[in-house]
Amino acid sequence: MKKPADGPKGAPSQRQLRVGEEIRHVLAGVFARHEFRDPTLAEAEITVTEVRIGPDLKRATAFIVRLGRTDVVELIPALKRATPYLRGQIAKAMKLRIVPDLSFQPDTALDYAMEINRLMHQPVVARDLLAPASED
Repeated sequence: MKKPADGPKGAPSQRQLRVGEEIRHVLAGVFARHEFRDPTLAEAEITVTEVRIGPDLKRATAFIVRLGRTDVVELIPALKRATPYLRGQIAKAMKLRIVPDLSFQPDTALDYAMEINRLMHQPVVARDLLAPASED
């Protein structure tokens, strides 16, 4: 009997989570050492917040943020050019049969959380949160 690649309701398997976290760790180390020929990447302070990997472990999406700046989208073309180098670093650090193809996306989770926080602190919402619940 064949085991499904994804867990219940499309959740990532334990192997996907482990491989994704290890790739995140390798990429974070490369970005911290600034080992790039491209001056755009060599000067950038990049943090990898998450790596999601497909069920077949052939494709990985790294979510990145630029510390102290919001122009992370401008780094995506440079990261695409550096992908072969980054895949080589992953291959050296990990024992995988196939090194996954990398793609990069800006991580917008923090921006979203800050927007929700701003909305929750508006006077109208705060008033509704502090109002006693009506009993029927």
